[in-house]
Amino acid sequence: MAMKPEEVLRVIAAARGSAIVVPTMTTAPAWRTIAPDDLSVTCVGFMGGASSMGLGLALARPDRRVVVLDGDGSLLMQLGSLATSAGAGARNFVHLLFKNGVYHTSGAQHIPGGLTVDFAMMARAAGYRVTCAIRDLDEFRGRFPELLKAEGPVFAELHTGLAEQTPMTARGGVPFHEQVETLRARLLRPRAAA
Repeated sequence: MAMKPEEVLRVIAAARGSAIVVPTMTTAPAWRTIAPDDLSVTCVGFMGGASSMGLGLALARPDRRVVVLDGDGSLLMQLGSLATSAGAGARNFVHLLFKNGVYHTSGAQHIPGGLTVDFAMMARAAGYRVTCAIRDLDEFRGRFPELLKAEGPVFAELHTGLAEQTPMTARGGVPFHEQVETLRARLLRPRAAA
């Protein structure tokens, strides 16, 4: 049985620490509810752009982990981003792929290759340092802390079912430009003296 995306997101929220999170498409509505005040910027409206946005943040802020919550349909739109992310070699980059075999946001049409596409193998071939496929929530719960600490780029293919909501069914949220300004302001705050 596939993992429920919302349960996976709760595990991420509990363990992410100070990581910047880039949710996209069907992870976005639940993430807004699960982690409303964290360091995140939602990638909705430019399908396939989450990993590129996350990579840019990882390169700009090597002092923080960046966790991308990608979708299989989204990644297929920009499959070349695997080679770009691997080639950049950001050690703080964690790319989590929610694999459900469909373009859920636009009506659950099957993606090319459906569930047979092996994204973890593609990421490994592109040059990601750590890759894996996880099919069970308990396994994810046990492995996520080590993935979060591993030297990146890290890629995990998470076998999930469909999210309860999509950006099309769960309207609302903060406009992208406001998310960017809030994230920028929070990242530029002076650090407290230890």
